[in-house]
Amino acid sequence: MLEKHRQQLIKDILDQQQFASVRSLTEKLNASEATIRRDIIKMAKRGEISKIRGGAESINKNPRKRHIASSTFVVDKNKFANTKKRIAKRAAELCSNGDAIIVNGGTSTYMMGEYLANLELNILTNSFVLANYLSENSDCQISLPGGEIYREQGIILSSYEKDSTEYYHGSMMFMGTPGIGEFGVMESDPLLIRSEQKLKKQTDKLVILADSSKIGQRSNFIFCPLSEVDILITDSKADPELVKYFESHDIEVLIVEAAD
Repeated sequence: MLEKHRQQLIKDILDQQQFASVRSLTEKLNASEATIRRDIIKMAKRGEISKIRGGAESINKNPRKRHIASSTFVVDKNKFANTKKRIAKRAAELCSNGDAIIVNGGTSTYMMGEYLANLELNILTNSFVLANYLSENSDCQISLPGGEIYREQGIILSSYEKDSTEYYHGSMMFMGTPGIGEFGVMESDPLLIRSEQKLKKQTDKLVILADSSKIGQRSNFIFCPLSEVDILITDSKADPELVKYFESHDIEVLIVEAAD
């Protein structure tokens, strides 16, 4: 990631949550502590942020908007990218011309765009980055729900019950997850869960895209139990015991060869 881009993300994070530790910024931006400390020093000298012990603070005392606990899209996109592409390709192979589908925002689902572009589909997505890609590279009909843009995550979320999603129906919903295991499909923020649950109500099948690093991982919240998952697409590095466990819960597990 370019220094300019990384520093803009630091400013965005601080504007949203007021302050952040060096450690949390390294995790969010997938950078070393030394790199983040250098960025903070440079930005503080330019008067863009305030340097504090162990981290940084926004100079804007009014939070720009509600912060959601979720990883940054541009950082996540580069993690296990080749494997995610294979998972995305396998997911797209489940679709046929004329299908109506729902695609939840995320890096794995975003990568489906390259393969969905060859089909004629009716797609509802809360990912404005995927919607933009498909509008420029396909003949698919694209629908977006109403709501507020969360630039870091590349998604649109609504706090309201009615945001037009109730008028749409899809045969399948595709979504990623920070973790999937014995407790179910994990999510990182209640607002994300609320939005995703609304989408899930409008579909017949739930398809989870999760590379092997997400298998067995836990998060703060449970999106849904395993009984509500129809298909899981992962890679060959996934724990075979957990794969068997998922299959014993009537989940169809599709495995692609790991590339990273």
